[in-house]
Amino acid sequence: MLASSRAFSGFSVDSTESVRDFYAGTLGLEVSEANGMLTLHLAGGGTVIVYPKGGAHQPASFTVLNFPVPEIESVVDALSAAGVVFEHYEGLPMQTDEKGIFRGGGPLIAWFKDPAGNIFSVIQD
Repeated sequence: MLASSRAFSGFSVDSTESVRDFYAGTLGLEVSEANGMLTLHLAGGGTVIVYPKGGAHQPASFTVLNFPVPEIESVVDALSAAGVVFEHYEGLPMQTDEKGIFRGGGPLIAWFKDPAGNIFSVIQD
């Protein structure tokens, strides 16, 4: 029934103004705006809707958006230089290194938060 639907994901922020520059300038995403919402245009044609919830916004406690990258070290270094702060987790099973990269099995991954507190990741292909 929905196999041909062009599905998209979405998540909330406290204010679209507080995140627009981060998504476009810091992360380098194509961002458009309509009806008070942002649309993130992702490589491969996917989109994500970002909608404001003001004082009702609660940051997601899970990763809402993953960015596969061919080489995580250089991307983490570049984002860090642009002001992105990577999450650091202590102890098993999520121990991250000094850069915030998890190397404990599976793909290399590093998590960071957007200005609204939502969790994003870069993950090595």
